[in-house]
Amino acid sequence: MIVVTNTIQIRKGHGESIAERFQNPKGVHHMPGFISMELWLTQNLEECDEIKVNTTWESREAFDGWVKSDSFKQSHGDRKKAQAERSGNTADGSEEGPIILGNKISIHTVLFTVDAEPVKA
Repeated sequence: MIVVTNTIQIRKGHGESIAERFQNPKGVHHMPGFISMELWLTQNLEECDEIKVNTTWESREAFDGWVKSDSFKQSHGDRKKAQAERSGNTADGSEEGPIILGNKISIHTVLFTVDAEPVKA
């Protein structure tokens, strides 16, 4: 099992609005080998907002299948909006600077998981 983390740096004050885009998955949840997705908003950063999109997969092959799929291309296909965010134009056309400052993908092998013990009454 693997966890893939996409760490996205976002202009301060825009983290939650970018995070909203992930609330309705666009196909990943139907992919073979997909287990789950979590979205984390890092707290107390001074220079920017940061979200981490964590997807858990049965295998690296399952994740690679997602990346190569038409569903991935469609869900990541709004290139005009993404380019505007990176180039300095906001969605409304203003020139406040880029909203998405950068991102980094990391892939982690899950070695083990510890679950909570049920509380005894």
